[in-house]
Amino acid sequence: MLRCKQLLKKVGNDMTIMKKMLGITGLALVSAMLLAACSSKPSSDASSDKKELTFATVGTTAPFSYEESGKLTGYDIEVAKAVFKDSDKYKVTFKKTEWSSIFTGLDSGKYQLGGNNISYTKERSAKYLYSYPIGSTPSVLVVPKDSDIASYDDIAGHSTQVVQGTTTAAQLEKFNAENSSKPVDLNYTNENITQVLTNLNDDKFDFKIFDAPTVNTIIKNQKLNNLKTIELKSDEQPFIYFILGQDQKDLQSFVNKRLKVLQKDGTLSDLAQKYLGGDYVPSAKDLTVPSEK
Repeated sequence: MLRCKQLLKKVGNDMTIMKKMLGITGLALVSAMLLAACSSKPSSDASSDKKELTFATVGTTAPFSYEESGKLTGYDIEVAKAVFKDSDKYKVTFKKTEWSSIFTGLDSGKYQLGGNNISYTKERSAKYLYSYPIGSTPSVLVVPKDSDIASYDDIAGHSTQVVQGTTTAAQLEKFNAENSSKPVDLNYTNENITQVLTNLNDDKFDFKIFDAPTVNTIIKNQKLNNLKTIELKSDEQPFIYFILGQDQKDLQSFVNKRLKVLQKDGTLSDLAQKYLGGDYVPSAKDLTVPSEK
């Protein structure tokens, strides 16, 4: 600013000389340029300096990601919003896409991170970075209320629908290999979980294994009153995570630091109660990046 004042003063002192050299039109142009330069201010819009991120999600899998009044919401979405709230480094945009496109988009750099009830697998960890766990999704056995299935030990000889390549499909394929005399009748499908549970409610199949938060939400929202759930015992917590491209180590560090804060201040618990129907959150000691044990 001092330099501008000095320049303007000099222009005033040398007005006669400049008038002779440039003429009236030239002098007016120079004066306008000087005034514009001196009156301009550095941009105060901090968002222009933020790194723009695209967060990929399916957007059809309540309660984790779904649309409400035309906007994406759900547990994964709201946790991500909380992670980036008031960030002076990142600006995040949410993008709805197909399940498989989350991963191909991370591969190509189209997306920087994603979330949609994503669990850990050894294969994924070889290609992508994982955040700390954002929640847990214990599995339940879903059956009609009049079913003779009372536990996992009773599923032999009964029917279910599975999606090829999922952890449930692999689990039941292994079960059949170990129980070849009385295998589960596996019906492979591309139907979404809402339709699968509707089929079960209509007595078209005998059981379904899926995560408790999703099942509870769909039974409530779709009024599938013919169904009940049976808790499945497990020694491991089935955590879910955000997933990131391999070149996003700085972003991974930022996300994990924020998740620690959100776990400690109760934000994760509040969101889990609202969207998952229970306190399905990791403890402080569970906040680690997953790895094959």
